Amino acid sequence: MKMPDNAKHRKRIILIASSILVLFIIFILLYIRIVITPPPLPIPEGERRMDQFDTLQIYPTVQNGREWFINMQDPFDDEIVSFNSDITLDQHSDNSWRVNSSKVRLRVDTLPGQEEWKNVEMTGYIRMISSTLTAGSNEFSDHEEGSEDGDSLDPHLTWRARGGRHNDMVPCEGTALNGGLYFDGKVSWKKEIWHTGGYTDARGVSEIPNFLVNKWIGWKTIMYNLENDSSVKMESYLDINANNNWNKISEVEDNGKWYADTSDEEFYSVDCGKEKDYVITNSGPTATFRADNLIFDFKNLSIREIIPP
Repeated sequence: MKMPDNAKHRKRIILIASSILVLFIIFILLYIRIVITPPPLPIPEGERRMDQFDTLQIYPTVQNGREWFINMQDPFDDEIVSFNSDITLDQHSDNSWRVNSSKVRLRVDTLPGQEEWKNVEMTGYIRMISSTLTAGSNEFSDHEEGSEDGDSLDPHLTWRARGGRHNDMVPCEGTALNGGLYFDGKVSWKKEIWHTGGYTDARGVSEIPNFLVNKWIGWKTIMYNLENDSSVKMESYLDINANNNWNKISEVEDNGKWYADTSDEEFYSVDCGKEKDYVITNSGPTATFRADNLIFDFKNLSIREIIPP
């Protein structure tokens, strides 16, 4: 029996309305999770401290631990800081800096006799302006770093630590825990067991339902060991309105079985003495503020060795 046209019309309206309702509910749940009822900060309000930029510390600095704060007058004037050679910076009237490059690597190294970076809180304020990509453009050429993974074209920031140099000459030095913030509002964590055949898939993936472009936001990536250095916890925090109101938006714990997303043949083609689910509990001499295919402003970058909770 043929369904009347008006019945078909009603059915179509019901399906459309149901789809809109489901999308609306998803949006509300995301909004409540990230904007209205964020998880509480791990440090009681009466014990919270500010750093030298008056930015809230999520975890306190370990006694006599390393701290690094960017030289806002001249970021190049620092013996432990290095940039990729072709980068240029332009300073704004508010003393923040503009980066207009498809590849940014701001490395904070370790001098002889210093403790390497391990349990760290990396912090800064950034303003994402636009993508450097144009229609038909190809992935950037990056002989030193190599392509990060399949989504390396997506404009994003990656703040990482627990490794050394990331190049094909010393691939086993290129370990890292990578906290990513993308131009489209996605956040995630990835692990790199060696450079570049040891990347895992993304975990702790979350979507920020707020517009992040052309506004100042605070961004933190934190990593610390647990269980007598047998596992590692990663946390990401966002200060969505740049008013020192920090909310946790992503967390991942790695205690094994987070495998490199490459074939056994590729992963073991370089003998780094690590298994495919190696847990990066080691320290590393270099912490890096990385950006790809993104024009952005930055200020008040810092790294601190923290007391794990």
